[in-house]
Amino acid sequence: MAHRPSGKFRRTLLGSAAVLVLAALNAPAAVSFAERKYHAYKIAQPDYQRRFGSWTEIEVPGRYRINAIHAALLHTGKVLLIAGSGNSQKNFDAGAFETVLWDPVENTFKKIPTPVDFFCSGHTQLPDGRLLVAGGTARYEILDGEVKKAGGGMRVKNESPDKAVTLRKGTVFRSPSGVEYVSQTDVTVPRATRAFDIAYFASGQMKPWTTKVTAAEARVFVEAREEGPQALTTEAAQYEVVGLKGDDADNVYGLAQKLTTEKQDFQGIKGAYEFDPRAEKYIPVAPMKDARWYPTLVTLDDGKVLAVSGLNDVGDVVPGDNEIYDPATKKWSEGPFRYFPTYPSLFLTKGGKLLYTGSNAGYGPADKGREPGLWDLRKNSFTKLVGLTDPDQLETSASLILPPAQHQKVMVLGGGGVGESSRSTARTSIIDVSGDSPVLTDGPALPQGTRYLSSVLLPDDTVFTTGGSEDYRGRGGSDILKAQFYDPRSNAFTAAAAPTVGRNYHSEALLLPDGRVATFGSDPLFDDKDNTRLGTFEQRIEVFTPPYLHRAGADRPVLGEGPQELDQNGRATFKTRDASRIAGARLMRPSAVTHTTDVEQRSVELDLTKSPNGTTVTVDVPEDRTLVPPGWYMLFVTDANGIPSEAKWIQVD
Repeated sequence: MAHRPSGKFRRTLLGSAAVLVLAALNAPAAVSFAERKYHAYKIAQPDYQRRFGSWTEIEVPGRYRINAIHAALLHTGKVLLIAGSGNSQKNFDAGAFETVLWDPVENTFKKIPTPVDFFCSGHTQLPDGRLLVAGGTARYEILDGEVKKAGGGMRVKNESPDKAVTLRKGTVFRSPSGVEYVSQTDVTVPRATRAFDIAYFASGQMKPWTTKVTAAEARVFVEAREEGPQALTTEAAQYEVVGLKGDDADNVYGLAQKLTTEKQDFQGIKGAYEFDPRAEKYIPVAPMKDARWYPTLVTLDDGKVLAVSGLNDVGDVVPGDNEIYDPATKKWSEGPFRYFPTYPSLFLTKGGKLLYTGSNAGYGPADKGREPGLWDLRKNSFTKLVGLTDPDQLETSASLILPPAQHQKVMVLGGGGVGESSRSTARTSIIDVSGDSPVLTDGPALPQGTRYLSSVLLPDDTVFTTGGSEDYRGRGGSDILKAQFYDPRSNAFTAAAAPTVGRNYHSEALLLPDGRVATFGSDPLFDDKDNTRLGTFEQRIEVFTPPYLHRAGADRPVLGEGPQELDQNGRATFKTRDASRIAGARLMRPSAVTHTTDVEQRSVELDLTKSPNGTTVTVDVPEDRTLVPPGWYMLFVTDANGIPSEAKWIQVD
């Protein structure tokens, strides 16, 4: 039976038609009003939603609205939204750091005490279901022309082999000419190292022991006490630490070469925390050796975590000093040395190598560390991949492992030029790493050049992509209110229902356990096409319901009682009344996403066995932990039409 519009709606359309006659002479805005009315009617029709899906805005009480910079799905089914200071200097100065926990089932919200500024930190899912959050913001940037006091990095030396030295924030360093500079954070300098040597005289007689002491070093950012040219310097000099006495005054000193009023970039922190989904709180762990802002964290096949890149404690890109976190000891150790720009997209592939797609989020020279390649961590060798279309427009691109992960194909979508470039590309590329040598091919183009595209794996083996902007941070009113599905089997895009909320920089999207997709955040540079009004952060949450849920209605396959961990053979059995209907099973790793960077999500195809009496199904998880890294996963089953069950959570050791 055809759906007829209500009498009220018909009257609205008739009224709108009269308005349209006047609109040609008077108000153009009336046309858009009528169009909006018709569009709202069209997208509400069941036939439309079964084909394209639908969007719903979530009601968020005012006190829980935050600038969501990071989003992570926890194995409790709740979503952790991290703002930190939320790209607000005012919040940073006030120490107002925020995290909100959202329960999408109950649509309830909870504020989480946030110990440090996690703005622009890194994060990853740990094997036990906790979320590791490392790095964040120690200091906001100051742009060219706005820096009033000279500043820069001070190398602090300690020549004492007997003790480490901690200098508190506010420590004064005095130059040979008497100019004073003040440290902006605490800094701890380790003990110097002592080595013993035995030398011999020419006659062969042994010379007494000699001791060689090598000074230890740490960095801290300093700023001149007073404005003025007297504090500017580009010459290397040694600086006295004011207030130290005795041996400490002799052993501890500063070295600096360049203290200027040039742009001062954001600076990172060393702090690291685990978020416990059960206790719903942050728990401190050992800090990193290097401060990091904009780092990537990726879980490896042994459950340890590699931390890569970021801006350090003086605002420089970490030059290649990477670190490995061990969840068992809660400590960090030295990782393989390699330079990357900030937030590099690194994916664990079969065999243990990391694929760097070239996707990144911005800081670092245009000609350094941006080439895609395969990184062998054991040998610390890097094989560059050549042939990617628009290789100079990988910044702010999206990357993800296409489903199923066994096919070992990774897709790169969109992107733009380095920095504040207005260039963007519609290019998609597919990197096939299933063979001995990677193969690069172009995929279908996006509807237009797109930065900041959100891309989410769905349980029916398609990819949902939405949002982004054509220009840097949505400049020129360039937000893209479009969404589409990519099907790896047909290598083609098809249209999806368009979102109503624009999403560009600082936006996120992730799959929920019920099969929907939630979207958060956006940080436009301006609020208008003419770039005259400064942008405001988008705090609304919008959720996409895919067509498969509209087709299913209440008739979805259901998994019943079953375990939350695998047996010794890597299997799990679930009761179900729908065994005959179930056609496939997917193990889907939950997202932890920021800045278009989500190296967590992957969808693994599972072997499926049904009991003879049709009352249970058994899934078989691959043993290869480079394919299925340890951690908690969502288990979806689907029918022949791609309609998924709600997810069951299961832990892979």
